[in-house]
Formats: sequence, structure tokens, C-alpha cells
Amino acid sequence: MKMRDIYLASNSRPRKKLLKIFGLKFKVLPVNVKEDKKPRGKSYSGLVQRNALKKARAAAEKVQNAVIIAADTITVQDGKIFGKPKNIIAAKRMLKKLSLKPQWVYTGLALIDKSENNSKVFVGVEKTKVYMDKLTDQDIKNYFTHTSPLDKAGSFDIQGRGAFFIRKIEGCFYNVVGLPIRKLYQMLRKSGVIVFLLLGGIFIAGCTTEYNIATKQEETYFYSTDKEVAMGDSIAKQIEKEYKPVNDPLMQKRVEDIGEKIAAVCDRKDIIYHFIVLDEDEVNAVSLPGGHVYIFRGLIEKATDDDQLAGVIAHEVGHIVARHSIKKLQGSQIYTVFRVLLAQAAAEGSGVAADQAFTELMLGYSREDELLADQLAARYAKLAGYDPKGMIAFLGKLEDINKRRPPREYSYYKTHPYVPDRIRVVKEELGEKITFDDYINIEQKPHGK
Repeated sequence: MKMRDIYLASNSRPRKKLLKIFGLKFKVLPVNVKEDKKPRGKSYSGLVQRNALKKARAAAEKVQNAVIIAADTITVQDGKIFGKPKNIIAAKRMLKKLSLKPQWVYTGLALIDKSENNSKVFVGVEKTKVYMDKLTDQDIKNYFTHTSPLDKAGSFDIQGRGAFFIRKIEGCFYNVVGLPIRKLYQMLRKSGVIVFLLLGGIFIAGCTTEYNIATKQEETYFYSTDKEVAMGDSIAKQIEKEYKPVNDPLMQKRVEDIGEKIAAVCDRKDIIYHFIVLDEDEVNAVSLPGGHVYIFRGLIEKATDDDQLAGVIAHEVGHIVARHSIKKLQGSQIYTVFRVLLAQAAAEGSGVAADQAFTELMLGYSREDELLADQLAARYAKLAGYDPKGMIAFLGKLEDINKRRPPREYSYYKTHPYVPDRIRVVKEELGEKITFDDYINIEQKPHGK
């Protein structure tokens, strides 16, 4: 079957970026149609599908022998539809209201496969529930300083800074971006269109099975260590474009010295570790594939001594040793991120992919992964010559911070298990006595034992 030209009936930047990551070569064909504003009956799914189909049909009238993709996205809360705001004032009002309660994001998809003899039409819909942190006027002002809300349904983006106040989602991540990739792939496959990206073999051909010393299990990885490092380097470049390293040589040197001692005793020495302090006042830290560890200045300022800071750094190194970020990305719906990053594609493609990979990692690891990282952190901190009980002291401090202030854009405790459970795991690793309080919120699964 000959590959026909593919057209996107939209000038939406997020949708164009997603299609590039998806691996499709396409042309943009914006259309101007009058969209339905209200659902017939009570079906929001029907509304977005009708609007998407209108756009696809309008584009199909302009081309021959082509595949047309169109989409329409709305946000719904308490029976009210939120589209793109008309101005900044409307955007502020919209985002403030959406942050108070969960909302549903609906995206309708329409695909027309137009050949010389006939046309095949496919229509579908994706629905995702979004939970936000409650936003203040200052939070929204700060967000709009970095992000324009005027081209976004609901005035927010999940693939950019909006991810920092989105507490969780139920459903497809890409649907909230504006184009549900999995649903689109299913429609393309069903239509018989030949797509450049073939899921059936892209990963299997390059996967390897290795013994993970941290989890003590045989695990399958789609990419080698060299490719993991290349991926981490790509994401790191994207982070350092957006977030400034701290302008404090002594603080940076302190973190590097502690990090190097931790790296020297950890169970994974086939990579080079990098420890960078970011000039952000939030209490957080994040690790990337291949050895990159970022510590926020706000976290360092909360640590009383090197023992406490060593526990945090060792925790992030534990994630890298166990390859938690690799496994998280492998298991998520952002498999296309791997393809772009590891192929070292054009700058615009790899930048988008790196940004989305970082967003996915910032949403947090699984509870089991976090607890295993705590267990490894206690072990590595002790081997490096630090008092591992500093971890317990810092975890208690985090719990106090959590109780005293509202959720922030970044928060170390926001994506981690309950503190009593984490303290219990650390005590078990150190052979400490376990008290009744340590069994509150106990996790039943083993953590690498």
C-alpha cells in the first residue's frame, strides 16, 4: 500500500509537536469551521467528535488522495465547558475555578482516509480526569509569566509548567496535551494506513535482559547503557535551558563532594554521575537516566548537615542504580520519547521529547520504587561514611514541612510515600528497632529483598 500524504487539520503547536514525536511526516492544513458549543443531550463525547469530524471534512475538501487528522478538545467541570480563553483575565478566572475541583478533558479524533475511489471515516474520543492543586492568584500570575494560556483549553498545559500543579490524572496523558496518541495509533492501524512508527518491532529488536543488582531480578531493557546515557544527556540539556544552576560555588562543591562519595560506593559504576544544584527554592530533587542528579537549592537550605543531604543524594542515586527512570519511561505511554531522544533527531524533535520525558519523571515513581530507593540510600550513605540516621531526621523534617504549608509547584513529599513508611524502611535497612508508629501506612511488598 502506498503511503499517502498526511494532513493535520489544525495549527495547534502541541498537536504538531506530538505528531513529530509520533514519527509521522505530515503537512499542516488549518481549517476555519463553526464549532458546536453545546452538546446535544448530555454527551460531551459526542460534541468533540462532531467538531473533530467537521474539521476533518473541511480539510478533506481541499486535498485529494490523502489522510486527514483532526481533533477537538474541551475541559468540563460541573457541567460547564471550558475551551480556550478569550483573554488573560478570562484565563485567570478559568484556571482558578478549575483548580478547585477535578475536571474531565475530552478530545474527539477524526480520521479521513481519502483515496481516488472512496473515503473511509474513523471517529473516536478519549476522556481523562485531571486533579489540580488549589492555586492562588500569585500562583497563576507566576505560571502565566512563563506560559501563554490563550491557545490552551482550560488555560493550562500538562506537558510544560502546568505539570507542577497537576496532582494526578486518571487516563491518557497525551489526551490532556490535546492529541491522544494511543487512540490515534489505533485509528491509523484500523484504517490500514502505513505508519512510519511500528510498535510491533521497534523495541523488541533492541531489548536486552540484565540482572539488576538493586532489585535482585532479571529485567528487560529496551536500550543499552550507552543509549541510556545519551537519553539522560538530552533531557539534562533541556532542563538546563529552563532552570538556572545555582550561582554559589561552595554550595555546588558541597553537593558534588557528597555525590562523588555516594557514587563511589553504590552498586552501579558503569556510568559517570553528575550532581547539579538548581537555583529553585522548592524542596525537591530529581534523577535522570544515565547518572544526572539535580538538587533544588530549597532542599539544601532545609538540610541541617551533610548527613541529611547525603541521604537525599543517595536516594536519587538509588533510583539510577535500580534504573527506575528507564523502567518508568518504558512502561508509560511515552514510548515515542525514546525513539526521538535515542536517535538524536533534529533539535526541535529531541527538545520536545526531552521536555515530556522530564515531565513524566517529575510526576513521581511508584511507591515500591521510592521505598527501594530509600533502602539503598541508607546503605550507600553508611558506606560513604555518613550517618544514615540523618535520613530519618530529614524525613521527619519533610513531614513537618508538609503539614505546615500548602502544596507547591514542586514538592519532595508530594510524589513520595508516607513518611512513616519511609522511616520504617530505613530503620529496617539499618537494623534499628521498629516501633508501632513505624507500621502506620506499612507497604506490604518487599523492597528489593
